[in-house]
Amino acid sequence: MKKFYAIFLSCLLSLTAFAQTEKVDTKLNKMIADLTKGFNGDVGIYVKSLKTGKIAALNADTIFPTASMIKVPITCGIFDKIEKGELDYKAQLTYKDSLLYAGEDILGSFKNGEKIWLAKVLMLMITTSDNTASLWCQSLAGTGTAINQLMEQYGLQHTRVNSRTPNRQANQRKYGWGQTTPREMATLLTLIRDGKMISPAASERIYRNLIRIYFDKEALSEIPPYVQVASKSGAVNASRSEVVLVNAPHGDYVFCITTKNQKDTRWQYDNEGEVLVRKLSKMLWNYFEPKSNWEPAKGMEKYH
Repeated sequence: MKKFYAIFLSCLLSLTAFAQTEKVDTKLNKMIADLTKGFNGDVGIYVKSLKTGKIAALNADTIFPTASMIKVPITCGIFDKIEKGELDYKAQLTYKDSLLYAGEDILGSFKNGEKIWLAKVLMLMITTSDNTASLWCQSLAGTGTAINQLMEQYGLQHTRVNSRTPNRQANQRKYGWGQTTPREMATLLTLIRDGKMISPAASERIYRNLIRIYFDKEALSEIPPYVQVASKSGAVNASRSEVVLVNAPHGDYVFCITTKNQKDTRWQYDNEGEVLVRKLSKMLWNYFEPKSNWEPAKGMEKYH
């Protein structure tokens, strides 16, 4: 218990200090304001240069739906159990039809009684955003209650699992599976990158999964494929979101963009929210790597 409070106090003081001492990049702030002008919905953005510490923000502390970004806190919950010796990363699990989340997930195609390693379930949850894997991991982590306590422990006051979590029904109706703020989700990814989430080893394993994302038609499509990027995206009808940490040649940077109340609810490549995510990612790459002349190859649209 003493260790819990020590970690919590340390993280809370660190987050408070960051909020008080962060230097604002006024130029980038204006660029973001111009980029989002006229968007048909609510937008939240947080950007931080991990080299200079400067930030740019728009509604960065407003709560937004996470959609599948909630899978990052869920995976943290599993690794917390592993580090405590309550789960085994190499454990063989038995799939049951009762775990199925209807859709096109890989794990959902398994037959009742089939075996799979926990390590592969974790990989599928992040890499292919497998919803069946996510519900399974949420349960193995001790449900949303345990995951939310872990987020609280690290000073993340608004990042919460809502679905299948006691006393979170009102939040689920408002935000869906999970909720967060742009600042908090970017902070979580930075904690993982810095080896400060759970343990250095757990952080490294999580980060390695986050750099192997299958769905790359939004923010990742505007960053050169030879640059390492950790990310997780999310989408529901009226919301698009993505958190991205770029290991850029001239200094790492992290950003999170989230939307809600979008008028455009189409599941199309030119959805207004998805277009905004791509535009922001492109703008930031060019801002932090101004000498780069990279552009997506002509014809890439057909592969998205």
